[in-house]
Amino acid sequence: MRLHVDDAPAEIWLKLESLQPVGAFKIRGAANAVLSAPSDALEAGLVTTSTGNMALGVTWMARTLGLPATIVVPDSASPMKLAAIERMGGRIVKVTWDEWWGALLAGRVEGIEGFFVHPVSADDVIAGNGTIGLELVEDLPDVDAVVTPWGGGGLTTGIASAVRALSPSTRIYACEPENGAPLAATFAARTGEPVDVRYTPSFVDGAGAGSLLPVMWEHARPLLTDAFSVTLERTAAAVKLLLERARIVAEGAAALPVAAALEGRAGTGRVVCVISGGNIDARRLAEIIEGRVPD
Repeated sequence: MRLHVDDAPAEIWLKLESLQPVGAFKIRGAANAVLSAPSDALEAGLVTTSTGNMALGVTWMARTLGLPATIVVPDSASPMKLAAIERMGGRIVKVTWDEWWGALLAGRVEGIEGFFVHPVSADDVIAGNGTIGLELVEDLPDVDAVVTPWGGGGLTTGIASAVRALSPSTRIYACEPENGAPLAATFAARTGEPVDVRYTPSFVDGAGAGSLLPVMWEHARPLLTDAFSVTLERTAAAVKLLLERARIVAEGAAALPVAAALEGRAGTGRVVCVISGGNIDARRLAEIIEGRVPD
């Protein structure tokens, strides 16, 4: 879908993953990981760690297959996403952000049985995300740049792997919110080593962290052109613009690429912004419509 903004520095196109059954791209990786697993590995049900969207993808798959799903979430997770998980039958376990990040690093949750679907680094999850890249290159020729949000890196690396294979000259950029942008800091440092930053939770709950998953940095290094941090003010403005101009509901992380592209940070030409999800809390959306940045 083309986004028409008269003074935009580029021809901006939107890849609308917000229209997926769970309102986000995560259904792709979750489905690929679960359907690729041996049937006996699924007998105890499914488990994941997620701030919301992978939880929805895993819970959707569990309900489809008649399996239980246990979702470990940080205590800052969006209430709207938590309510959606419960409506689909998922069991929620809340932990602190540090405990949640620790489970993400470890790739498992102690004391909870089931097939663990890593929301970021599992090969089958990354491959599922890569289908987005295949589709956008097939559907839209001569793409100059692709801009994605960076949460843990599974979306970006999946898309970038596919795009690089089919269109090597296409630039690939990743965006993070300013309240937690370790990828942008790592690129800026130019040492080749991951950089830790201070992280503060915000309404951009699908992106932002204090550090990088080391394996995802190694995946991303040869694929990405650059990474940007985006202010919360510009991110909120992009959410509002997408709603007003294109009638697209985008969550905070999904608006990061549009904010960056409108600033000209992805360059000129044909730029594709990946709208990763539309699961934004109604209260937060109302505040954005009124011109405020949500807490």
